[in-house]
Amino acid sequence: MTRGLKLRKAGGSIAATLPSDMAERLHLQAGDSVFAVETEHGILLTPYDPGVEEALSIAAEVSGRYRNALRELAK
Repeated sequence: MTRGLKLRKAGGSIAATLPSDMAERLHLQAGDSVFAVETEHGILLTPYDPGVEEALSIAAEVSGRYRNALRELAK
C-alpha cells in the first residue's frame, strides 16, 4: 500500500507521521524503533537492522565452513 506522508519539523530533525490504520496493521506503536535505509528506489522503513542481517549471514557462512571444528569445540 502506498500512502503519502507529511514531513514536519521536530526540533532539529524532520519527522514523518504514519497513519494510525497503517501503524496498527504493521503492529507499530509509539516508541518502537525502525530503520530508514536508502535504496536506489527511495527510502525503506524496516524493523530489521541491516547490520545485524549482514552479521547473521556471515555467521551462517562461517558456521557452515567450520562446522566440524565448531562441533569439536562445543564438546
